[in-house]
Amino acid sequence: MQSMLLLLAAMACGYGLERPEVEFKIFQFPADRIPRIDGDAQDWSIVPDSYAIGMDQLKETVVGIGDKRDPANLDVKVKVGWVKGQNHLYFLYEASDNYWDFAREDLHNDIFEIVIDGDLSGGPLIRQMHPNEKLRDKLDTHFLFHGVHAQNYHIFTPAEGKDWAMVWGSQPWIKELPYANAAYKYNFKHGESGKLVLEFFVTPFDYAPPDRSRAVQTKLEEDKVIGMSWAILDYDDEKAERYSAFWNLSHKTTMYGDASDLVAFRLMPIEKSLRKPVEADWSFQVVSLEDRVVAFRDRSYGNITSWRWDFGDGKTSTERHPTHRYEKPGEFVVTLRVEGPEGKARRAKVWDVTLP
Repeated sequence: MQSMLLLLAAMACGYGLERPEVEFKIFQFPADRIPRIDGDAQDWSIVPDSYAIGMDQLKETVVGIGDKRDPANLDVKVKVGWVKGQNHLYFLYEASDNYWDFAREDLHNDIFEIVIDGDLSGGPLIRQMHPNEKLRDKLDTHFLFHGVHAQNYHIFTPAEGKDWAMVWGSQPWIKELPYANAAYKYNFKHGESGKLVLEFFVTPFDYAPPDRSRAVQTKLEEDKVIGMSWAILDYDDEKAERYSAFWNLSHKTTMYGDASDLVAFRLMPIEKSLRKPVEADWSFQVVSLEDRVVAFRDRSYGNITSWRWDFGDGKTSTERHPTHRYEKPGEFVVTLRVEGPEGKARRAKVWDVTLP
């Protein structure tokens, strides 16, 4: 029993991920301030600097390259966001480079490589790392395994004359609308220096086979932890076949193909500064349609000391989470009024509760 409790405790602390001493934050955008994918960073001005992840968190891990940490050569800052009710992850990627390489049509391009494991399933996600070595060279493995439980995006920075990203897996459709979108803002040419702003969103999937009709999106919820990491592939010589830097957040090179080598990211609640002191909200579930019994649940925000429900049929309740039986069928306007030392609020829903 004790060993089981220790295992559960380890899992709760990010067991199975790299860098267990850190946990990065994903900013929650209010529903009325969803960032527009246009390459303009202004939408992200409401995101505190504490959410920014810079070069100080990255590490060069490829043998033979060496740590060439120099902001004059490459300086990158990334912020990640989400919106409650959507299964999208939003990214703001701001990078200054002394040499942008993007003239070729292949993978020889400055790249932001990101890997996402939405359900912390862990383990290898590319064909070349399949646990069964005999299956690594099989094309069927690509379609049945590669990128199915966790996804890898090679995002070109910038992309000129080609798709904005290469999905390294059997599901290239995940880089298209409505699952993803991207926009750039920059004024440099190939081989020049300058700053690039990349804004994009992607949809993480618990299951992403080639057939999109069978896919299962990761359900993003407040306080949920997902696995994620990224790497910056920096080319400084258009004639060289190998990148000159592979800076990665995991501090382990194999993060590109093994979801157990990712790091923990937590989906945060909305910052208090972006909310009213008291906000009323509620949900409901029909317990018995035949008996017209409905369970109501308070989902209000703030320091609340009193609740008053009006069920729309002349009956009321002061319980926080009441259950109510309607004696007659109908379409009901249900209203919750909440109050506390910092204010009061009301939330009415018109005809959401309709009973036969």
